[in-house]
Amino acid sequence: MKPEAYTLFIASNRKGTFRKIRVPVYVVQLLGLLAVVGGITVLAGAGSYTRMLWKAGEYNTLRRQQTALKHNYEQLQSTVQDTNQRLDSLQSLATEVAMTYGFMRFRQSPFSLNENEVPPGSDTGFERTVAQFNFLEKNVGAASLPAGTLRLLPTPGLGDPPYTPSLWPVIGHLTGHFGERMDPFSGEGAFHTGVDISSQYGDMVRASADGVVVVADLRAGYGRLVIVDHGFGITTWYGHLSTIHVVPGQTVKRGDSVGNVGVSGRTTGPHVHYEVRINGAPVNPMRYLRRATAAD
Repeated sequence: MKPEAYTLFIASNRKGTFRKIRVPVYVVQLLGLLAVVGGITVLAGAGSYTRMLWKAGEYNTLRRQQTALKHNYEQLQSTVQDTNQRLDSLQSLATEVAMTYGFMRFRQSPFSLNENEVPPGSDTGFERTVAQFNFLEKNVGAASLPAGTLRLLPTPGLGDPPYTPSLWPVIGHLTGHFGERMDPFSGEGAFHTGVDISSQYGDMVRASADGVVVVADLRAGYGRLVIVDHGFGITTWYGHLSTIHVVPGQTVKRGDSVGNVGVSGRTTGPHVHYEVRINGAPVNPMRYLRRATAAD
């Protein structure tokens, strides 16, 4: 038979007293249960604290790795940006040299076709011959005969054919020049692929030569952008527009409106960012604009 209570005897040697304490069984059982629960709680707390310390260490490690990766990414981005700027500068310089010495061969000229690509006597060959004749008739002063083949020499002394971007797109003052400059946003060196022509907000922006619109849309950095293809690898870019008046595929003549001056994109004020590109490489627009006035 189980006892109903436990008796505890407590004696004191100093006072010579003796005490007896009777403890019920359920109290002992309750104390034992509390001790077990307390032990389990302490072990669980210790385990949770240990896991928290481990997770905190992992989190700090991940944060350090993230900071290092972010720093490396920023360095890589800066290196890529600097490399792109140098490539743009070198590409522009190479294009300028090629244009100056007549090394460039325009892909969209009728004479850029390979004579061996079309069999003689075919309809295509006949059409090509007619196209070459019409080209020579319209651009007789622009053709030369180097090494037995005809090609167009993109030199400033060719006169002013309709595809030459010689008209100022807007009347205003030059606030940004072509080439190396300080970026107004980052404060670092950057290659400026065109010229900035300051004007009143909403002023008309005109095509600088005859051509076909190939882009009329938003583009990062340029804002609302219009690109006109003038043939022979020549394109002109009109950036930061407030409105666009043309659509891709539309034919424009020199002086036709392509949009209005605005502040879209990365800009500090109303102006037109104007570029001239030869086979995709930016060249100095002033080689054409300096030969014309804004009122032409």
